[in-house]
Amino acid sequence: MSIKLIRQAFSRRPPPRMWRSHPLKDQYEVVIIGGGAHGLACAYYLAEEHGITDVAVLDKSYIGSGGSGRNTAIVRSNYLTPEGVRFYDESVKLYEQLACKLDFNVMFSQRGHLTLAHSDASVRTMRRRAEVNKLQGVNSRLIWPDEIARLCPHLDLSDHPRYPIQAALFHPPGGIIRHDAVVWGYAREADRRGVQIHQETEVTGIKVEHGRVRGVQTKRGFVGAKQVLNATAGWGSTIATMAGIDLPMTTFPLQACVTEPLKPFLNTVVVSGSLHVYVSQSDRGELVTGASVDPFASYSMAGSLSFLEEISGHLLELFPCLSQIRVLRQWAGLCEMPPDFSPIMGLTPVEGFLIDTGWGTYGFKASPICGKTLAALIATGRTPDLIAPFRLSRFAENQLVGEKGAASVGH
Repeated sequence: MSIKLIRQAFSRRPPPRMWRSHPLKDQYEVVIIGGGAHGLACAYYLAEEHGITDVAVLDKSYIGSGGSGRNTAIVRSNYLTPEGVRFYDESVKLYEQLACKLDFNVMFSQRGHLTLAHSDASVRTMRRRAEVNKLQGVNSRLIWPDEIARLCPHLDLSDHPRYPIQAALFHPPGGIIRHDAVVWGYAREADRRGVQIHQETEVTGIKVEHGRVRGVQTKRGFVGAKQVLNATAGWGSTIATMAGIDLPMTTFPLQACVTEPLKPFLNTVVVSGSLHVYVSQSDRGELVTGASVDPFASYSMAGSLSFLEEISGHLLELFPCLSQIRVLRQWAGLCEMPPDFSPIMGLTPVEGFLIDTGWGTYGFKASPICGKTLAALIATGRTPDLIAPFRLSRFAENQLVGEKGAASVGH
């Protein structure tokens, strides 16, 4: 990658476009609604692994403008349920190879992930999560204040705070990644393999006849398709309603912010479920921090002063040394939360209409494995074992995948 950059720097020619513009065709084999990391990953794996290139990715704005561009880019697999741990662990493994696979630096930094425990109950939960992780072959263990101090010396480990730190769940494979690089890398490689990416192409309706999807209506006209994938993050239930499907989800805003750059000092991702705060330091030195979802259902993506006040207070409980730093900007994204805090993926009662929704606060970290498994489902018609537990029918079958214990804070 460095040699390519040097050659480009000394070249007089402008760098080539990463993906091309195409006229919108009347018919495709597969239409993917949503030009984020999930939709683009699915398009890439359809072309790369299954030879299906007659694919259109439609986004109502620019690619990565939704949840993929409005997250804090934390990657981990230390979840609570065996189904969740296996699923996210496969995603971490794909992320580890993604830069080589896409020939694009996605800046994946596996710096470790600390989930703090502030009470006896939290310690028991972390111990349970650690054992579930170990049984699935995931590197995760309970550690105590002496080791926490070595990993993150700037944390306040005294008994003075309102919520003293008793222990932590340490997950070495966890880390952060450059979210826009993931989007661009998948888009470039999908385009090279013949996939068409259409920005500024909003879907306004879905045509269903005799229980089967026939295509989508867009602001640029009707587009026929044999199969349609709904990969629209916070708008998943809205799109599903166009196909006559009601999904059991509620949409909440999730806010985050970034500070001015600081000298590197935070070598791990730090999460506190009790304080509803999580923080990491970017390669540029900025502290990227966020909280839980807003306490009200809404499609608003406006920032609020109450969020800044709350998160500042909680961050200072963990890191009193940060009292003088300045916040540069804040943003919000949309999170659709299913009742069991696990995603909804796979087939629907409408033949040919598939969903990749319900991602709450944890969708970006699942992008590679979602794209890979849903591409396999589209190509073969068979649901991969890895995503079978997250089927839509689990709600009627009373086979929920309760992930709230590992997803109760927005991270």
